[in-house]
Amino acid sequence: MPSVDCDPGEARERLTEAGITVMAGNTEYERWRAERGAATAVAYDETVVVQGSRPDDLLGLLRVDTGGRAHVYFDGACRGNPGPAAIGWVLVTNEGIIADGGEEIGKTTNNRAEYAALERAIEMARQYGFTEIDIRGDSQLIIRQVTGEYDTNEPTLREYRVRVRELLQTFDRWSIEHVPRDVNSHADKLANEAFDNG
Repeated sequence: MPSVDCDPGEARERLTEAGITVMAGNTEYERWRAERGAATAVAYDETVVVQGSRPDDLLGLLRVDTGGRAHVYFDGACRGNPGPAAIGWVLVTNEGIIADGGEEIGKTTNNRAEYAALERAIEMARQYGFTEIDIRGDSQLIIRQVTGEYDTNEPTLREYRVRVRELLQTFDRWSIEHVPRDVNSHADKLANEAFDNG
């Protein structure tokens, strides 16, 4: 269970500002608790502990030192095309891996899985408060569609592209670049592990 050393009062304010309901604690030692997605945050005197199968649903909102730059890696995986799909994402700074995750996303195509992974990775970078991101992925098609080098003719992919571009505009600076699969191996591994664990 990850813990965040922060002022529980300030953490409560950040969660409330994000529209998350904060409830009273369940014991005399808990100051409060809050839930979002598959994560539950429990505040004690000088720390907040995050529990659940996807702690990143709350960890980014509790991060105190916002700003800065992150490298963002993403990968979508599909078993069959279309078929069952999963995504993986990784946030890296000069301190190492800040956060990563993977999850199944149901049945879809490989390209839609890649876009879903990219969208989730960007959303997590926003939640963690980064203001600059350098995105890396091994799908040339998705990279070139996002940059405008390729047209996006398929309607669902076009919707993904628009959403991704809207998210990117919330950053002070961003870049996106194709990398070989071996450079993107951690995100790929997380996507494949999501299949095995699901």
